[in-house]
Amino acid sequence: MKIVRTISEVRQYVKEWRSQGLTVGLVPTMGYLHEGHQSLIAAAVKGNDRVVVSVFVNPKQFGPAEDLASYPRDLEKDAALCEATGAHLLFHPEPSEMYPQGHCAFADVEELGKVLCGKTRPIHFRGVCTVIVKLANIVMPDRMYFGQKDAQQLTIVRRLARDLNMPVEIVGCPIVRETDGLAKSSRNAYLNPEERRAAVILSRAIAAGKATAQNGTVTPDEIREIMLRTLAEEPAANVEYVEIVDSQTLLPVDNLNGPILVAIAVRIGKTRLIDNFTLPE
Repeated sequence: MKIVRTISEVRQYVKEWRSQGLTVGLVPTMGYLHEGHQSLIAAAVKGNDRVVVSVFVNPKQFGPAEDLASYPRDLEKDAALCEATGAHLLFHPEPSEMYPQGHCAFADVEELGKVLCGKTRPIHFRGVCTVIVKLANIVMPDRMYFGQKDAQQLTIVRRLARDLNMPVEIVGCPIVRETDGLAKSSRNAYLNPEERRAAVILSRAIAAGKATAQNGTVTPDEIREIMLRTLAEEPAANVEYVEIVDSQTLLPVDNLNGPILVAIAVRIGKTRLIDNFTLPE
């Protein structure tokens, strides 16, 4: 597996692969890879002849008070995981490579980015959309792979690809969890041992919501209430939201008909964690 840092190098590799009639998958990441990312890479390896993994902590999706500087990074470990899982190319550009001086063009899916996480992270999804369009234009993949844990991001990227007629298939992959149920996340590294124990409350709330939803007569408000009660059992949990929305529009629903996303965001100490489930599963 090769590690490259420039757009021209990526394009040269992809041009060679295309000349051989090979298909290309892309797994966009911000690095500090874990088993969740590994599952995306494995899916890409299974579905394509060649796989590119990008490792880029995208400054355009971080607000002024967020954790851009402290976001965990370990390129050596990331490269080892990519190679072991079968990736062919790791693209690790500098910010100046992706956003040269004078950069002023952005992509956005406005309404979908204003709800859920977008309420407290107003520039986040514009940054996500912009870097996804750039990566798609650089690699020109047949397929791009995203985790369902970032469900709002997945919905937004799918709409982005549809509305901009991007010639790429967006593939969503299931959430990967720790043995105690906590969803895998690079930000889990921020948690001290006490906070790590407390963070299990997110998966407990998800389980409570799923169990309640199995009764087909319940309402979204009843599911939300049982999840809030579960989260309230953990004093360290500072709930940002528990929302039940249409999985396509991300707008609140008053019944459980159609595809539904149940999403939560909770702070444990200074660490913001998210989780979700969908109906039907």
